[in-house]
Amino acid sequence: MKLVLVMFLEDEETAVLALLKRHGVAVYSHLPVEGHGRGLVGWSGEVSPYRSRLLFTVVPTEQASDLLEAVSVHQPVSDPAHPVHAWQVDVEAVAKSVQTTS
Repeated sequence: MKLVLVMFLEDEETAVLALLKRHGVAVYSHLPVEGHGRGLVGWSGEVSPYRSRLLFTVVPTEQASDLLEAVSVHQPVSDPAHPVHAWQVDVEAVAKSVQTTS
């Protein structure tokens, strides 16, 4: 199993969710995050925060590789200067809480 993290601009959300669907990712979580960065050359200070999203899913190894390949050829529609990023992380162990009945 692999944990795949995907970071993208808010305006790219529809395209990223469609990419996940095309590659069989049916279960995921995502949340808004505020991206920060340095200003451009000649600009002092930081640029305004980016409205970003962070998405994560746990998938089989083969599906994770397929998803990263799809992200690597994805053409951003909202801002080519801010591509979609994806990271694959090994999942070493999994646990879940125990449900009790009363």
